[in-house]
Parts: sequence; structure tokens; C-alpha cells
Amino acid sequence: MVRCLLALALALLSHWAVAAVNLNTATKDELIALPGIGPAKAQAIVDYRKANGAFKTVEELKDVKGIGAKRFEKLKGELTVGPAGRSVAAAPGKADARTSSGAKGDIRTAVESPARK
Repeated sequence: MVRCLLALALALLSHWAVAAVNLNTATKDELIALPGIGPAKAQAIVDYRKANGAFKTVEELKDVKGIGAKRFEKLKGELTVGPAGRSVAAAPGKADARTSSGAKGDIRTAVESPARK
């Protein structure tokens, strides 16, 4: 029993140690947890994301005011860029392309069986 608990604890800790922060979905609090990122820089990242849409690359973080080359080098191993979640506000005009009603219709059509048509 003790071995099982120890194995479980190690598995959870190892997963936590390698977890990267997704720049497109991270909350302000998650960004503050990064080394060298305080409340002001975390807010600057969130504001940049709202103004410009989802980050396309981790390197784009250098475009955020207050994130220089040295700070980026310290952070880049802990960051990732994945699909933006619903909580991320996109730049004006970008949300329409992702949530168009035409896309929903296409998905429904592809999923429906021919017998229903």
C-alpha cells in the first residue's frame, strides 16, 4: 500500500514538474506563478493577448512590453502555445471566423447519417 501511494505521489509530482504554461489559456494568476513575472507583467501578457489574439509562437511573448530577451530565455522552457480556450478574448474580427454558424452547419451535416436526410 505504501509503495502504491509513493508511486502515485511521484507520478503526480513528475507531471507537475514538466507542465508548461499555455500562453493562450493561462490566467493572470497562472502567469504570476512563472519566475520573474509579477502582477504587472502578467496583466501585460493578458492585455497583449486580448488586443492581438492568440499567441502563434512562444517567441511572440517578446513583443509584450516588459518582456526582454533575458527574461524570455528564462521563461521559454516553461511555456507553450496551444489552442486558445473560450476564456481568451480574441482581437476584434477574429472571433467571427472561429464561431461562424456555417461551421456548425458543416459539422452537423458531416455527423448526420444519410438515412436522416
